[in-house]
Amino acid sequence: MARLMSARTLAVIGCAGAVACTKDVRVLSGPKAAPGGPRIAAMSAANVPSPVGTGRHIVSFSAAAPGDFAAQVTALGGTVLWVSPSTGLAAVSGLQGSAPATLAGRKGIQAVDADQSVALVVPRVSGATRVASDALDSPGNPALAFFFGLQWNMLAVRADAAWAAGFLGSPNVSVFILDSGIDYLHFDLLNLVDRSRSVDLLGTFSVGGTPFTERDTVAKYFGPAREAFSDLLFHGTLVASQVSSRGFVTAGVTSRTTLVAVKVCAYINACPFSSVLGGVIYAADHGADVINLSLGGAFSKAGNGRFVGLINKVFNYARSRGVTVVVAAGNEATDLNHDGNTYETYCSAPAVICVSATGPTAQASDFGPWTDVDAPAFYTNFGRSAIDVAAPGGNNDSFVWGACSQTSRIPDLADCAQAPFFVVGAEGTSLAAPHVSGAAALLVSVFGRHPSQVKARLQQSADVVAGNGTSPFYGKGRLNVSRALGVLP
Repeated sequence: MARLMSARTLAVIGCAGAVACTKDVRVLSGPKAAPGGPRIAAMSAANVPSPVGTGRHIVSFSAAAPGDFAAQVTALGGTVLWVSPSTGLAAVSGLQGSAPATLAGRKGIQAVDADQSVALVVPRVSGATRVASDALDSPGNPALAFFFGLQWNMLAVRADAAWAAGFLGSPNVSVFILDSGIDYLHFDLLNLVDRSRSVDLLGTFSVGGTPFTERDTVAKYFGPAREAFSDLLFHGTLVASQVSSRGFVTAGVTSRTTLVAVKVCAYINACPFSSVLGGVIYAADHGADVINLSLGGAFSKAGNGRFVGLINKVFNYARSRGVTVVVAAGNEATDLNHDGNTYETYCSAPAVICVSATGPTAQASDFGPWTDVDAPAFYTNFGRSAIDVAAPGGNNDSFVWGACSQTSRIPDLADCAQAPFFVVGAEGTSLAAPHVSGAAALLVSVFGRHPSQVKARLQQSADVVAGNGTSPFYGKGRLNVSRALGVLP
């Protein structure tokens, strides 16, 4: 750790839960750096903004899509974004005025719903730090990663014991990261991202009535050779590196699992439902073994019944295709069992593994020792029947560390563009979910593509850290990767 070098403070990253998260800005300057920054007050569901329109529509078919559907949409001034014959859904853009109602009245069309978007807002982060260029990747022994000394989270879930037993993941197992994209050229992610299946599903959507296309932003600042699924925020990159990492800078739960980037969130704080639902369908149709959704937010069920039905339909489809879906519980410090008329995306969806966050109550330094690493994170959503399992997400002054995107357009992250070995620390249920996704990827190689068996094993093997049954903050317990694999009794 003597090679830890200078840092720059950072202040933003996307988080699960559409809430305004308080920032903590501090510099990590070396192994003996003391924790700093104020403790953040618990967040309230009352802060959750309402979804906003995107200028798109989601179309539900009565049966099969009409053969001339694209022609009908074009004649009404719109464009078809995607069509899913398996789910009987499609997404279109450009329909204005009476055009949506006209389309809804056509034969074979069951409904046309205005698309909405939930923001991907900023959580608490620590500083970005670069390492000396003589650090080496360590996919065969992730514990040798340069900053492994920071990773209390990997020790908490006993990922180290799984690595020692040879459970490093398989390139034949794919985890699809539905998020803001992935920096596929970061040293920790190099050659782990399947570029042939990675995709930008944002397309063009409306922001306050103004068209926005993230693909054009990527090309403008990084050239046409840069993949459109590149991460302009850096949330997706950090999340992905918790699932799978070469262990150059920080370790992931696995080191050989294949990652697939599905960009469904823009760096301008917009995650259209049309892109997210299309992303789930795309993943299910393109070989996903696991889907990670470290995004979402809450919206009122009243007046949004159609959206609830659409979400449920799509997630059930993924499960029917053998996909294990892991979602973040959200950061509103809300009891999901007593949230009344609120629908929490995507923990309220069927057939998912909903993950709450844990983290230390205190630390002596950024390199530990840490106190009570299994404490519930102050911001995490909870609920006895809502939470399936808990995992490290960071707490108080202890962060989860991982890769920082070189292509981030966030001004405070400018240093990350200098070299492909910067890291950043953050906290949120966004970081808890990919720990479980990484463990699920390992279990797929044992149980096969059987979501119910994977979920059951994760719950049965979890460490019971509160009570003897199901706990509001932990579900069946805190993730234990090694016990899930049978490495530990």
